[in-house]
Amino acid sequence: MKSEDTPFEGGPMDGRVLPVLLGITGHPPKTYRIPVPAPDGGPPTVLVYRRVPRGQGGRTGLTRGWKYLYDPTGRADSRPRWPWSRPAPDPDATPKGKPDDTDG
Repeated sequence: MKSEDTPFEGGPMDGRVLPVLLGITGHPPKTYRIPVPAPDGGPPTVLVYRRVPRGQGGRTGLTRGWKYLYDPTGRADSRPRWPWSRPAPDPDATPKGKPDDTDG
């Protein structure tokens, strides 16, 4: 198996570089999950990092490599993103088309 030293930015892993296994295409996984055990023996906390391009090449415009950015929301993007699918609802937003009930 081939691996690549990949930097992590943000969150508890900020500034660290870890060897990450590459897939069949030669790219690291889109999402990197790190389970952190709880000190009291409870369920572990999972840190989620998302893959982003490290930079663009000069004249070719090719990606120079990848890095991982911390995702504090940690939402799983498990469903496929089809062009005809509706976007996932934002849990913090007021439903569209319904005014805020300020009168009580």
